[in-house]
Amino acid sequence: MDILSVEHLTKVYGSGPTATKALDDVSLTIRAGEFVAIVGSSGSGKSTLMHLMGGVDRPTSGTVRMNGEDIYQRSDEQLAVFRRREVGLVYQFYNLIPVLDVQENITLPVRMDGRALNEKRLRSLIKSLGLHGVEHHLPNQLSGGQQQRVAIGRALMNSPAIVLADEPTGNLDTKNSAEIMGLLCASNRDLHQTLVVITHDEDVALMAHRVIAIEDGRIVSDERRA
Repeated sequence: MDILSVEHLTKVYGSGPTATKALDDVSLTIRAGEFVAIVGSSGSGKSTLMHLMGGVDRPTSGTVRMNGEDIYQRSDEQLAVFRRREVGLVYQFYNLIPVLDVQENITLPVRMDGRALNEKRLRSLIKSLGLHGVEHHLPNQLSGGQQQRVAIGRALMNSPAIVLADEPTGNLDTKNSAEIMGLLCASNRDLHQTLVVITHDEDVALMAHRVIAIEDGRIVSDERRA
């Protein structure tokens, strides 16, 4: 079953002679429970693709369908709800709120929605992420690896349909990179969480079921590994 479908997606920044085409007529589908790595050089368009799949930016043309529904038929307010509830976004630079502690950062999407907190899920996430004992630490009291774990917890807290991670190990050393990817792979394997990782790291790409390569805004290869 396809969970995400991208059809003829194009994104152009600017206009006239200075216009830059970041994505050029990209189409792909991702199955529920799949682990997909998207690779490419800097400026290839891979991060732009992730932002469009996650409802962070609007395309110049084309569609992104989540469970058959075109997400860009929604208003900006509806897209904000979509990002909180249906997509888990993980970035290279963590994007934690500095005045909120670990637990508050993880539960931020739930609290922004005004919904009841699932305490059992929160405790389970904190345990699986290895954050027990630092629940009330602020981000500046954590290591880089711990901060990325918090970012992953925040992305998973609402049990989203799909997790999109943009260079999630790009700021980490080898040990922490392996641990972070282990956590994401476990979420994909054990919870059947659909996972898309943008990466330039060959070792990370080789963990995926499928590797899509992008250059100059176009897909140049799409290889299933498992």
